[in-house]
Amino acid sequence: MAARQQRQRRVFKRRLDPFTEYNAVGLITRCHFDRQGIEHIGTLIDDFVSPATSRNCSIPTNLQVMIALRYFATGKMQLCNGNDFGIHQSTMSRIVQRVSTALTRPHIIQRYIKFSTDAQTIHRHQTDFHAIANFPGVLGAIDGTHVKILRPTVNEEEFVNRKNFHSVNVQLVVDAHCHIQDIVAKWPGSTHDARILRESGISQLFQTPGLIPVKCHLLGDSGYPWKNLILTPFLNPATQQERRYNGPIIDEDGESDDDSDEGSDDDDADNNNCVPDNLDGRAYNTMTHF
Repeated sequence: MAARQQRQRRVFKRRLDPFTEYNAVGLITRCHFDRQGIEHIGTLIDDFVSPATSRNCSIPTNLQVMIALRYFATGKMQLCNGNDFGIHQSTMSRIVQRVSTALTRPHIIQRYIKFSTDAQTIHRHQTDFHAIANFPGVLGAIDGTHVKILRPTVNEEEFVNRKNFHSVNVQLVVDAHCHIQDIVAKWPGSTHDARILRESGISQLFQTPGLIPVKCHLLGDSGYPWKNLILTPFLNPATQQERRYNGPIIDEDGESDDDSDEGSDDDDADNNNCVPDNLDGRAYNTMTHF
């Protein structure tokens, strides 16, 4: 009987420990978070990603967090990122998937992303926006951004946006400090911003009487229709009052941030009549809400 071949011993690459390899600046440069932030994320998802045992050189939670953050920050190929940390590409892929799933669990999202409807918080947001450009009554700023994705195999044509690449059109509402208050990340790239808004929870919130206790509005670009919940720039300002209104929401080049080649697809859209009749110059120097 032939002798059994001895099982080959597994060889593990030397793994990078960013906490010992990099200082605070190095961590932020590579992961966009400092050590405290990385450890905080680790505590949030430890129950989901922590290895069950320490056998086979299992990867601890904080290192998994850094591996995923590095990938999110750079978008570099998993093979290259894996080489940086001394892990195989397949391990890299599983870690990114695992951490992404852990961070998008509902109880974590709802802890950090929430649209407050209490009067005190609304007034605070309005004060913060007013301090930026003397624009009154603003609760948040809204816009869409296209997140590039791989070509899908189902309904592929729906994900091709106006710039001719595959994407998901993500709607964001942020406060004056760019903290996300609301996010909708389910629509294919061909979907117009106005439709996403119209069918979003934010729209329903503003349209249901009594849910928003303070008269307020969002600011958006010319891709949105004007409604009670959102103010947009005049496309062709003809008076000093209209130009003064446009000032706080137009960029330095004199154009709104909307890069759409299309107008709004909302039947009620009328961007040349985008502010109430009772808005006058006094509104820019007061906290009057309309």
